[in-house]
Amino acid sequence: MTFHLRLADDNSVAQPALTMPEKDIHKYSRGHALVVSGPVLKTGASRLAARAALAVGAGLVTLVGDRSALQEHAAHVTAIMLKEFDPGHDPLDERVKAVAIGPGAGVTPVTQNNVLRLLQSGIPIVLDADALTVFAENNHILFNILKSFDVMTPHKGEFARLFPDLADEEAIPAALAAARRAGCVVLLKGPHTVIADPSGKWAVNKHASPWLATAGSGDILTGLICGLLAQGVNSFDAAAIAAWLHGDIGVRAGPGLTADAMPEFIPLVLQGCLQED
Repeated sequence: MTFHLRLADDNSVAQPALTMPEKDIHKYSRGHALVVSGPVLKTGASRLAARAALAVGAGLVTLVGDRSALQEHAAHVTAIMLKEFDPGHDPLDERVKAVAIGPGAGVTPVTQNNVLRLLQSGIPIVLDADALTVFAENNHILFNILKSFDVMTPHKGEFARLFPDLADEEAIPAALAAARRAGCVVLLKGPHTVIADPSGKWAVNKHASPWLATAGSGDILTGLICGLLAQGVNSFDAAAIAAWLHGDIGVRAGPGLTADAMPEFIPLVLQGCLQED
């Protein structure tokens, strides 16, 4: 499957185009996404991200963590692989194409070490939630190691912790300045989500719904980005496309939407983007 970002004249994200995969495609050519689990009592967020990465088209998704966390995951998932793994020490499988870390990770030295180690892997890393907050007091360490193909997805509070001097700026100039400073793609979540990269490229997603304001919604967005990156979509496009897809889930689902239900809407959203031959 191939995703194509489309922008309107005002740089707002339009419905992306999705083309059918080649007939000889297999799971490894569709990309392997890895999601780092939180500890045993905080596994839900990473599991939501992993489910979204799989539903958006990654050929394989692996949740990694310690044995106690994986035992909890095993009671909830079947199509997602589980592996004992210490991202702070163990080498990544060479077939892994993208990693997501942060949802439910905990604001701890372990999380900080895991992030720094993963950022040296040379593959795109999606940083969300605790993977951002853990650098609030030493953001320069993070900014010095981020690469242009990495993606951070802060909401307003997380953004203010990392970029306190930009917190009161309008969203577009704030995201652009943050992307230049951090050296990576920044997706600044809000009613109109802004995506910016270090080169000055930007887009805004206006296709969304207030029904997305529910616990775990951001974890779904993280998984969507990771799943697209695993399929070879470039980082800016992956973030922008994921923002639109995430918004469309909210538009389609409406009242009563919960994060647990969101992955079930992803096939319907993708079907709406599919281009006929």
